Amino acid sequence: MSIVKSVLLYLQAAFYVWAGYAHFARPDFYLPMMPPYLPAHAELVFLSGVAEVLCGVGLALPQTRKLAAWGTIALLIAVFPANIHVAMNNVPVFGAAEGPGPIGYVRLPFQLVLMAWAWWYTRDSSDSRSSAGKLQTSA
Repeated sequence: MSIVKSVLLYLQAAFYVWAGYAHFARPDFYLPMMPPYLPAHAELVFLSGVAEVLCGVGLALPQTRKLAAWGTIALLIAVFPANIHVAMNNVPVFGAAEGPGPIGYVRLPFQLVLMAWAWWYTRDSSDSRSSAGKLQTSA
């Protein structure tokens, strides 16, 4: 794995561990994000925090990296309705006095960037090298 990919891996892992911890330290920051049609808001905030910590730790460990990367993608899909709720209803988050306005919509496509970042680690490092080798030998 390249140095850049390794650095970004551990940055991503640390981000998810930190974000997961924040769900326990400041659940009041996350509760407003919960769409009203979902039940058990506090429990879902707690559960998503556990999932984020597990994803972060799993990404850092070579034995679980691929599974954790897929888990991260699944988690990002699972929390997407909350991001839509925040954007569409201009919900104040993270202790803010008012909603983010149009900036709330920026978070929606950014989820795709986060998914692509996680997907990068579902691929074996040898996949790209073996594909490049196949191209060179067939030419």
